[in-house]
Amino acid sequence: MTTIAIISQKGGAGKTTLALHLAAAAHDSGRVALVIDTDPQATASQWAAWREEAPPEVIDSPPPRLAAKVAQAKAQGAQFIVIDTPPHADSAARAAVEIADLVLIPCRPSAFDLSAIQTTAKLVQLLRKPAFVVFTAGSPNAPRVYQEASELVESFGTPACPIQIPDRAAFRHASAEGRTVMEYEPTGKAADDVQQIYEWTCRQVGISTHVVKPARKGKVAA
Repeated sequence: MTTIAIISQKGGAGKTTLALHLAAAAHDSGRVALVIDTDPQATASQWAAWREEAPPEVIDSPPPRLAAKVAQAKAQGAQFIVIDTPPHADSAARAAVEIADLVLIPCRPSAFDLSAIQTTAKLVQLLRKPAFVVFTAGSPNAPRVYQEASELVESFGTPACPIQIPDRAAFRHASAEGRTVMEYEPTGKAADDVQQIYEWTCRQVGISTHVVKPARKGKVAA
């Protein structure tokens, strides 16, 4: 089982979008995928409600119960767990990082957002977990911006993911309909972005990109 933590101390970084789409890509590849929503705003849980039980499954959890929820999910057959965390919540971020195999830090490639991730970078370094910054919501055609942003986060001690999730209308349209961009526009650029970052994530944790899905042992209790 693989556990990915999505953390950022700044709001509006695209944590929930990344979490949901990574889990959806894992499901599409044949894995039993689960999103654990630790954000009191419950955006991921609301999206799941709009989908009316369509996978990936989303459950909520307060930070103190997170480790127990992950253990329960593993016992019930979950293979790919993504933890969505709230902004400005050190306890939730720390709890997620402690049990994660890999930490992804979404960040817009702007000066204020880049400055704000230093706290998050220090946390993953303190806990000695592999982590990467994922640039989100920037221009699809700004290689120099991403290069400069990558150099800056490298100076914080946390490398940048080579795959970006730029601002594309498909993400907004799909979310409004309770869908993924793969469902909304299967051959679109946003769907390709998601597939690329999912495959890259699999390589970081040493798992295959496609599997034969086993039988579920039941839904994880919320």
